[in-house]
Amino acid sequence: MSPGIHPLHAKRVSSFLAKRGWIVQRSIDGKPNPIHIWETDDDFTEKMSGVPARTLVHDPACYVLYRAALGTFSLIGAAAEVGVYRGGTALLLSRVFAGITTVHLFDTFDGMPQADPEKDLHEAGDFRDTTERAVRQLLEGSQNAVVHAGLFPATAEDLGDTAFRFVHVDVDLYRSVLDCAEYFYPRLVTGGVMVFDDYGWSSTAGAREAVDEFFRDRPEVPIYLPTGQALVTRLTDVSP
Repeated sequence: MSPGIHPLHAKRVSSFLAKRGWIVQRSIDGKPNPIHIWETDDDFTEKMSGVPARTLVHDPACYVLYRAALGTFSLIGAAAEVGVYRGGTALLLSRVFAGITTVHLFDTFDGMPQADPEKDLHEAGDFRDTTERAVRQLLEGSQNAVVHAGLFPATAEDLGDTAFRFVHVDVDLYRSVLDCAEYFYPRLVTGGVMVFDDYGWSSTAGAREAVDEFFRDRPEVPIYLPTGQALVTRLTDVSP
């Protein structure tokens, strides 16, 4: 806040700009306040090497995935991502969970499946600019990454009653998000985390509808984050 500006006036200006889509951030000695910790965390920076070029998930949202994943280290179970696309966040998660657990990765690698025109803005085939081969090559050094190509949840049938500690859902579509919630929720251990990437974006309102619908009658309340993600922590453990 600049010297000489009354706090009330500054608040009114910030509110006025926010209503028009502008975000006002304060700074101290030229540094952002609140801090951009994703820019100063050395371990995160190291694990993000090569990731930005292979994902549409921006750095602050990747940092949410990173910290949420770290928070599950004391739990049992595997990790998973549905919606791998070009492999960026899959690479990040495989590095975070290296030596800890397996990361199961699900994608058609042929773009999005059939969308619901009444709920989704995306269309079948969107994000097809990827291949299973390219993602497998990216993950060659990740011994804990297991790629499942095809339409989820059919591609998870061989996992049986596998329990999960962490799940990243990045599938954009109403039906796909609902499929993920229905599959993983009963398999998520107490304290396990699900992160829904598309919850807050106007282009993926169907994804938010699916999350809200699924958790409406359950004890967990999705926490909406400024990154556009929603985070859910499993409160009770129900075996599949």
